[in-house]
Amino acid sequence: MVPLPAHGVVGNFSEEEEEFWKQPDNQGYMPCLDFSLKYRKASAKISKEKRKFLVVVASGGLNQQRNQIVDAVVIARILEATLVVPVLQVNHIWGDDSEFSDIFDVEHFKKTLIADVRIVASLPSTHFVSKQTINRDLPFHVSPLWLRARFLKQLNQEGLLILKGLDSKLSKNLPPDLQKLKCKVAFHALRFATPIRELGYQIARRMWIEGPYVAIHLRLEKDVWIRTGCLTGLGRQYDSIISRERDSHPEYLTGKLNMTNAQRRLAGMCPLNASEMARFLKGLGAPISARIYVAGGEPFGGTQAMQPLKNEFPNLLTKHTLVRNGELTPYLEKSSTLAAIDYIVSLSSDVFINSHGGNMGRALEGHRAYVGHRKYIKPNKRMMLPFFEDSSVSEQEFKRIMKKLHRKSQGQPESRAKKIDRDVIAYPVPECMCKQ
Repeated sequence: MVPLPAHGVVGNFSEEEEEFWKQPDNQGYMPCLDFSLKYRKASAKISKEKRKFLVVVASGGLNQQRNQIVDAVVIARILEATLVVPVLQVNHIWGDDSEFSDIFDVEHFKKTLIADVRIVASLPSTHFVSKQTINRDLPFHVSPLWLRARFLKQLNQEGLLILKGLDSKLSKNLPPDLQKLKCKVAFHALRFATPIRELGYQIARRMWIEGPYVAIHLRLEKDVWIRTGCLTGLGRQYDSIISRERDSHPEYLTGKLNMTNAQRRLAGMCPLNASEMARFLKGLGAPISARIYVAGGEPFGGTQAMQPLKNEFPNLLTKHTLVRNGELTPYLEKSSTLAAIDYIVSLSSDVFINSHGGNMGRALEGHRAYVGHRKYIKPNKRMMLPFFEDSSVSEQEFKRIMKKLHRKSQGQPESRAKKIDRDVIAYPVPECMCKQ
């Protein structure tokens, strides 16, 4: 999972365009996964474990499943158990029944982690039981001590532990060796399966060969508008459709229930729509000729939803417009594969902009940091959106404000320890990266 090289600032660019394409200073940070002597000594026994087995069922979309797979490896290490290749739960929202081997390179996964955890393709017949207990109710932020106290006795007696619903359950504040293991799984072991990797890099090269490009993750899918409680920006007709579905499924709404649409937007809880993303890109100094790769699912409202962005930046491309000769046809009903292709193309972009948080954005934030701190811009929506509404602000002043607001958030090295409960997969400094 190594990206294509960044282009650097060469060619006939204006000073503003050079600033936009310029990569942040990585301050000499490089990956360093030097495990302690204690960890390496314990590996000799753990990597040969054949009596205790951990089975994990991972749910959600691709990047949510990735997070749970990473945590599954760490939990197997904590409990000194053999990990069965994780089971991917059928995704009912997107109708994707892909298995682990459809998405990830299983042999590479096992080989990369051979010194850390023993991994097997399936549970041995000796451990099948007629009634299996599935543990689903883990609290949030569980520690290694909690896991051992809760599950070691069961593992030792029964030889089998089945966990489901792991998302965000493991503590973000782990011992250094376990943080390094998380990075090893996320950035080394979890490589996409060969057919996905080859197609993803092929599409990325078609973007890359023409020069530097931007990748943006627009969250304009129907389910996102339902969950966020925000207006689509497409007019009353589309907003009514979303309101009706939201009213019939109030459990889908996330966040604070007592806020108006306008309050949610100004609080930074809404994804940027195409019109706002276009203005944001112009404010950052992106050239009109910039080639922009749009990652994400089908936008609610179709081409109409994307038109404001295309009007300002005509070189708008997606995986669907870049493929040839039916290359994507086998995967059109496989949302996880489509998301994996987006991930590969976005990882290789010179600039990545995430419109609204989410698991893919966090995964790319950490992965782009790990491969050299590639430019990653996270819109400061709470601070910038009031200026979108202020007609007294000139375009020149608007640009100055956008650049000032985002000068320190362009993918520069940022310590995980700066804020509590940050995930090392999003902030690999300092546990997984050191200064040369």
